[in-house]
Order: sequence, then C-alpha cells, then structure tokens
Amino acid sequence: MVGQVLFIVWRESVEALLVVGILNAWMNQNPEGRAGKPWLWGGIVLGLLMAVLLAVLLFTADSVFGLSQDVFQTIMVFVAAALIVQMVFWMRRHGRTLKKELESGLAQNAESANWWGVTVLAAIAIAREGSETVVFLYGMLGSASGSTLLHMSGAALVGLLLAGLSFYILQLGGKVLSWRLFFRITEVMLLLLGAALFMTGIDHLISMGILPTLVDPVWDSSFLLDDMSRAGGVIASLTGYRAQPALSGLLAYALYWVVVLGLLRRGPVQRQPQVKVAA
Repeated sequence: MVGQVLFIVWRESVEALLVVGILNAWMNQNPEGRAGKPWLWGGIVLGLLMAVLLAVLLFTADSVFGLSQDVFQTIMVFVAAALIVQMVFWMRRHGRTLKKELESGLAQNAESANWWGVTVLAAIAIAREGSETVVFLYGMLGSASGSTLLHMSGAALVGLLLAGLSFYILQLGGKVLSWRLFFRITEVMLLLLGAALFMTGIDHLISMGILPTLVDPVWDSSFLLDDMSRAGGVIASLTGYRAQPALSGLLAYALYWVVVLGLLRRGPVQRQPQVKVAA
C-alpha cells in the first residue's frame, strides 16, 4: 500500500511538472511571454485548490449519498483503477504533440495579451493530476489504520521529492534517462498498479457477498511467495498478485488484461515527448 502511494504520487507529480515546466520554459525564453508568469502561478494555485476541494467532497460524499463506507470505498477503488488506465492512454495519444500544442497556445495568448488561457492550462494540468491522486489515495485511506496513515503520508512526501529529482534528471536529456524510456517504463508499472487496484475492488465485492468466489482457492502458492509477507505484500499491492486466488478473481484479472491489451493494440502508439523544458 505504501509503495502504491509513493509510486502514484511520484508519477502524477512528474506529469504535472512536465506541463508546468513547458509553460514556464517558453515564457522564460520569449520576452513577450514573461508577462504571463503571474497567470501561470495563479493557475497552479487554482489547480491545487480544485484538488483539495475534490478531497473534501470525497470525504463527505459517503454521508451525502447515503452509501455505506465499504460500498463507497469499493466504487472509488474501481474509479482509481480506471483513471490510472485512462492516464496511460491519454499520454500515449498526446505525448508526441504535447509540447508543440502547449507552445502554440502560448504564442497565441502572447500575441493577444490574453493570459487566461495560461491560467486554465496550468489549473487543468495540476487539477487533473491532483484529482487522480486524490481519488487513488481515498481508496487507500478509507481502510487504513493510524500507523498506516502515517507511513502513507511519509510515502507521499517521498514521492513528491522523487518527482522533483526525476524531473531534474530528465532535463539532462539522454545522458541519464530519456522521457521516452521514462514513460515506457512507468506505463507498464501503471497498468500493473491499475490491475492491483482492480483486484482490490474485486476482493471487496467478494467480501461483501456481491461476487461469488466460484472456486476458492484455485491454488495456494504461499510456500513460494505469501502475499501476507512483507515482500509478497509489496508485489501484491503493485501487481495484483494473490497467493490463494478465487476463481472469480482470476477471471476478473484476466478480463482486465484482455481489455487493456486489446485497447493497446487498437490505439495508435505515439512517440513520447523528447522535451527539455528547463529554463
């Protein structure tokens, strides 16, 4: 669970930094764009406020909608899994042209001295990544104990620090790690994490009696890797591994990958951004 928090905060923060970094670099490199700097920072603050507002709404929604805590948390786990998969496909579609599209919009804003577009772009970038992080964390926080919450908070902070370090390293270009390789590696990790969240939702449905087990367990691989052990728990939280899986869980896991791999084969693969956005 802690590993999930660290990874998702790290990955989402890097994506937000990518968009904000492109905007900031263009403004630094173009004299006419420097007037838009306050609008950029205003968008960043607005995006953070929107993410905080979503967090408040989520933590009060269960009482507002009258759903039980277990049902609402299960829904949010499935939503988080769907958002993670959607994030991967969004970057595959827009990664190649992201820098060009942002800079084209900035040039138009500079010509008309209308910087509201910069505020909106920054706000959407921060709010989008922040909201996905909030939805993900909500599914984890709801069932966490006090000590686990403390560890998760520490993991989130480490994730933010690692995002800043990763962004700096990526600015060095191909000397250390390219954007293309970064996105390829994290795409795989995100899809595995989406599968893990999906399996957590399936486990909730089984525990609530909504989904039958069919056969439970199909096998027992605890002697090889117990998902209740420290190492096994990390792998389970990042991949969806189960040492004693129910048949319905296995079928759901297989369905997840059939759908994801089918979408990957259908959708066009775009080259990921080879950008250097440092000022």
